[in-house]
Amino acid sequence: MARRPVIAGNWKMHNLQQEAIDLTNGIMQAIREEEKSRLPEVIIAPTFTSLYAANKALKDCGCGKVRLAAQNCYFEEKGAFTGECSVQMLKDTGCEYIIIGHSERRQYFGETDEMVNKKAQAILQNGLIPIICCGESLEQREAGVTDYHIASQITKALRDISSSDAAKSIIAYEPIWAIGTGKTCDSKEANRVISMIRNVVKGLYDENTADSIRILYGGSVKPETIKEQMAQSDIDGALVGGASLKVDSFSQIIKGAM
Repeated sequence: MARRPVIAGNWKMHNLQQEAIDLTNGIMQAIREEEKSRLPEVIIAPTFTSLYAANKALKDCGCGKVRLAAQNCYFEEKGAFTGECSVQMLKDTGCEYIIIGHSERRQYFGETDEMVNKKAQAILQNGLIPIICCGESLEQREAGVTDYHIASQITKALRDISSSDAAKSIIAYEPIWAIGTGKTCDSKEANRVISMIRNVVKGLYDENTADSIRILYGGSVKPETIKEQMAQSDIDGALVGGASLKVDSFSQIIKGAM
């Protein structure tokens, strides 16, 4: 089954509104000559405070080549949850995707697999697409429990989610030891883990769902590594961190996935 590649840029806690507008415009300018049908699905994930500004820049362009994501959400619709942002609020800013379960959310803010599952359900119920992150620490990899740990994360994240909703979701495998460190997981090893994730999905649902779901690699993705990663059998794209903050590097990654 042909799966459309995805290149998603996670801007993390960077860029004020004008910087977000400039970066958004720069990305769109860099890919303006490319045929939309040849491009991967391009997603940007600014901070909450820049979502409206970035969405306006996307609308003003009108090219439809770049989509908007949020970096997190809360699973409740509304209420006394100071500092949180609901899926409906993010949808109202123009978001079509929401990243959940990122290792930094798990590490610094105590996000659990159960919370990721609640967020995934809320996202899907509101017609958006979750980008569900999973991955192992260096200690877990050295202990030989990478596959067990990630299989557990995926199984818990997809609990009570239908096969049709799972098929439209996106999973991002991000070896924690390779995020922001400059280290990149070997492409063949990344593909092996992603193939394992696909088999977990197959076991939870069926072969069609496993063949439909798109699974990305994330972990110090660079223009120099993207072609080799995309040449692998099961890697469907990338969740890009630092390299998504510069027009040149991010556009090269986008073009490298074509």
